[in-house]
Amino acid sequence: MKQFTLQPNSESSSNSTPVNFLKGLNPQQKKAVTHTHGPLLIIAGAGSGKTRVLTLRIAYLLQQHKAVPQEILALTFTNKAAREMQGRIKTLIGDRAKKLWMGTFHSIFSKILRFEAEHIGFDSNFSIYDTADSESAIKLILGELNYDPREIRPRTIQRKISDAKNQLITPNAYKTRFINSTLDDITARVFEVYDVRLRQANAMDFDDLLIKPIELFEKHPDILEKYQDRFKYILIDEYQDTNHAQYKMTKMLASKYQNICVVGDDAQSIYSFRGADISNILNFKSDYEGAQQIPLEQNYRSTKYILQCADSIIKNNSKQLDKTLWTEKDNGYPITVLDNFDERDEANRVVQHIQNLKMREGLSNNDIAILYRTNYQSRVFEEAFRRKGIAYQIVGGLSFYQRKEIKDVLAYLTLLINPDDEQALLRIINEPSRGIGKKTLNDLLEKSRNQKRSVWSIIQNVHDSDLYKPAIKRIESFVAMIHTLRSDLESGASLLDTAKKMLEASGYMKALIEENSAQALTRRDNILELQNAISYYEQHNSKPTLSKFLQEISLITNTDKYDEDKPAVTMMTVHASKGLEFPAVFIVGLEEKLFPMGGRDGEEADFEEERRLFYVAITRAEKRLFFSHCKMRSRFGEETRQMRSRFLDEVDPGVVRTETGATIKQKKDRFTSHEPEESSDTMVEYDWKKPKQSKKPSNSGLDFETQYDDDPYQAGTTVMHPTFGPGKILQRTGSGKDSKVVVFFKQRGQKTLMLRAAKLKVL
Repeated sequence: MKQFTLQPNSESSSNSTPVNFLKGLNPQQKKAVTHTHGPLLIIAGAGSGKTRVLTLRIAYLLQQHKAVPQEILALTFTNKAAREMQGRIKTLIGDRAKKLWMGTFHSIFSKILRFEAEHIGFDSNFSIYDTADSESAIKLILGELNYDPREIRPRTIQRKISDAKNQLITPNAYKTRFINSTLDDITARVFEVYDVRLRQANAMDFDDLLIKPIELFEKHPDILEKYQDRFKYILIDEYQDTNHAQYKMTKMLASKYQNICVVGDDAQSIYSFRGADISNILNFKSDYEGAQQIPLEQNYRSTKYILQCADSIIKNNSKQLDKTLWTEKDNGYPITVLDNFDERDEANRVVQHIQNLKMREGLSNNDIAILYRTNYQSRVFEEAFRRKGIAYQIVGGLSFYQRKEIKDVLAYLTLLINPDDEQALLRIINEPSRGIGKKTLNDLLEKSRNQKRSVWSIIQNVHDSDLYKPAIKRIESFVAMIHTLRSDLESGASLLDTAKKMLEASGYMKALIEENSAQALTRRDNILELQNAISYYEQHNSKPTLSKFLQEISLITNTDKYDEDKPAVTMMTVHASKGLEFPAVFIVGLEEKLFPMGGRDGEEADFEEERRLFYVAITRAEKRLFFSHCKMRSRFGEETRQMRSRFLDEVDPGVVRTETGATIKQKKDRFTSHEPEESSDTMVEYDWKKPKQSKKPSNSGLDFETQYDDDPYQAGTTVMHPTFGPGKILQRTGSGKDSKVVVFFKQRGQKTLMLRAAKLKVL
């Protein structure tokens, strides 16, 4: 949609609106932008311009309603969304945008907690534990409670504690009311110790950033009122993704003025596994008396066929708010369903279509996304991309800030502002090795537990302890180094200089250089890149502090690492794709127990949420959409037969076409009988008229029948070749005398053969 500029200093009467401000908005968008008083629920369908509406609504409050930036709180779920909104608002109101309180829930409320931490027993320089830090702390606690971390997985306990926190369940409440199994009993024991351990370390985990503000507001009503008066206008993006803690926290803040505007789409609620509660958006009108509801139904992203496909899927869910997406765009291309033999066949055919999209339709690599349900599915696509020399990026892999060497350096830096952080201290007190062994560390931990003091407070006076004497000198040297670096930082040394001095004084970089392996050189390069990040932060912040820098990087998410300008095909899970859009989208692995995913840990599968997830994947596509599934798939080293996803049965048959090996029309013959590896390297062309309905009765509406009912040489058939031996047909292309088959031979690998000359025998 075309953007219109609101001049920061434009003057207008209170009863009029500048012409260029609302121009280009549709009636529902205009109604949402100009609603200023009382609770408002904006049901924003996919691609309906919700970011623009939120942006212009904030500008409208500032210009027409005479609000001031500091009175507006705008909450998002990703830093990317916050940056995009802030950038747009800056073009409308200028530098005043910097005074807005805008960011993710975690970043905004961690900022509030920095100001108010002392009221709930924390120092303002508290550490933020990511999931890995939490799991490390829990692993240590399990060992202290005489549980084997190999049998009781720390990650399982961490997830159960996280779920409890998001439901505002305290350790004491969990212990007395929520024990239904042995695992619950273990969780209760760990939860109690974990809560104490975090306070001793002056640390909070991600969940604490959402629940500690509630504790703060409940214990100190005067502080709550202070922030109620500050945030007279509250806007929340992606409200369907809020959990109970976020719901309660924002309800407390909005209770005085009731000027809360939430934007969301119940059809895109896909995060129940991390505590999101769809009832928050479904019950908004009953939670806030007099709330208005405005649907945004005009879609500006996708073609009619894509929207028709999405609508045919989501209408099968029972719980949903009323809305129907529509668009002024044309029908576009039908959705193509790729019927594959196995995951390698799937990857090769997807790559083939990507090449066609680039060559025939002028798309670039970064116009294309492959979406899958689970991360392991990416491997075969990576292999296919590498063979074809196609650049790709994976969103959701190992984060830069989760790499060992980076977490080591960050742990050193954390100690400079919060030396009580036990996890940071234990991580690097002997990294690189300085002769402080496990026995010494265990002795320190035992003293810490017995004396109920932090490990740091103990090692500062370690000279008269009963520890191993050589270890005492090494610990004293370590403590002296930390003190010196802290002193330099407090004296005004730059963050970059402090980091460089730390790397030298600790011997960390020297150890990597002396190791002189390829891995060590890569780790060194990563550390240099971290230095670049520190330098960039210092240059672009007027008052840079180490505490703020560490806070920023601790809240980076996988989605924030997505680079839309990188000339590469994007691969990611559907969850990670939320909020993004691409001209062409491939949704792969559409098979039962994969997408939709089956139930886990004895729970029943939530097919309504899986269907919403499929809906999200579909609505990422602007012009081209492909569905893909396999008849066979290898899992855990075994090949299993797959059943295509039930969601394919729900697709409107009028908007799809199915492509099997028998329906491909060749344009250019690039196969030879000696071509290695590739199963789908032909160039294909299609008749892109609206697909004709099959005359055969079909429960699914999708015709997967082959054109060669009497021909035995079809995908899946086991055959024998006089030279290559036994094999299995992966794919068939062409017709008549031009028929070719792609066969995987156990002894000779994959071959593409002219069927009329191959002398194949069916086994």
